[in-house]
Amino acid sequence: MINSNTNMDEHSEPTPKKRLANLDAIRGVGVLGIFFLNIYFMGNSFYGYAPHAVQPVSDIAIELTSNFFLEGRFFSLFAIIFGAGMLIQFEKYQSQLALPSAQKSLKQQKWRLYWLILFGVIHGVFIFPGDILLSYGVSGLLAFKYRYLDADALMRQAKWFIFLSLIPIALISLTPDEQVYLRGSALFIEQLSAWTGSYSEQLLMHLMMFGYMILVIPLTLMWFIAGLMLLGMALYKREVFSHGFDNITVKKCIFWAVLLSVIDSLFSFSENPMLVSFSDVVLLLSAIACALVYIHIICLVCRNKPNRLTALQNVGKLAFSLYILQSIVGILLLRYFAPQWQQELDRIGYLSIAIIYSMVQLGLAQVYLRHFNQGPLEKLWRYLVLTRG
Repeated sequence: MINSNTNMDEHSEPTPKKRLANLDAIRGVGVLGIFFLNIYFMGNSFYGYAPHAVQPVSDIAIELTSNFFLEGRFFSLFAIIFGAGMLIQFEKYQSQLALPSAQKSLKQQKWRLYWLILFGVIHGVFIFPGDILLSYGVSGLLAFKYRYLDADALMRQAKWFIFLSLIPIALISLTPDEQVYLRGSALFIEQLSAWTGSYSEQLLMHLMMFGYMILVIPLTLMWFIAGLMLLGMALYKREVFSHGFDNITVKKCIFWAVLLSVIDSLFSFSENPMLVSFSDVVLLLSAIACALVYIHIICLVCRNKPNRLTALQNVGKLAFSLYILQSIVGILLLRYFAPQWQQELDRIGYLSIAIIYSMVQLGLAQVYLRHFNQGPLEKLWRYLVLTRG
């Protein structure tokens, strides 16, 4: 049900707004940060990192650090700014069209999501089954229906979506898994052989994982991500991406981020299997609070100026292309060029790869944008939308 107290009338022509440098910088942090988590799944896309029976101190330290600053944070960050981005793109389409333009701009925005879903299918099946594009496209279609709600109504709807999604997520997390996946275990050796085998073998596993995702998305991720997108829309309407949060809100976000991260860490290192499983739900909530803190910090530092955090802004402008390139580079490295690293590297090794490749992406984005205005996949996506839409 659409609230009558909206910020934008359906048939009025919106005023075009200049590009938000803050949003580019936030997007840049998001795409770089995602690789720090995805790298663990580039070798084995189902189980991810294989822990030792007795964990090294460095592994414990990095996992704790991840619980507080990395895990789930950038996934949430991306979903939040994706929601804001949908509104910005919709306004852009409307401003470029002669009145009446509402139907045309709506059609273009929907095709933008349809094409994203197709990109997600291709990416998830043929490159990396840990794809987020399909989930974002499907969730975007749901979230976009609420675009005319005012900020307060969007916030309420976002909370409902997130709350409802956590119930099936908790139930799935609590499903017992009796298989032991440790470094050197029979399951680890079996998985290593499969994920470093022929591409046809890997493709079959991609299809199995992708099929599972198609079943799970409507029950869990679609609602959770849509909730985050609605949160992003609300923050955009409140101009948070221009100025950041007020002091009281920031303190609340920091409080919940720290408290929930502590609980998540206690649960995840517990010897109680149920608490370990339930830590996944706590993690999702801590990730949202932490992502909001990151947004505030970036807005304060960048201040919507192109000459601040320029390197991160450059990465943000190429986020789609760099995200796909991350998958290609990571999979080539861990499945083909150096598959033995799955047996040899501890968490510090994976962290080193992520740091080094982040530096590469920062440099690549700077060089690329000296010669081109738009990333290759961003350009293709825009062309497909404008042609078909």
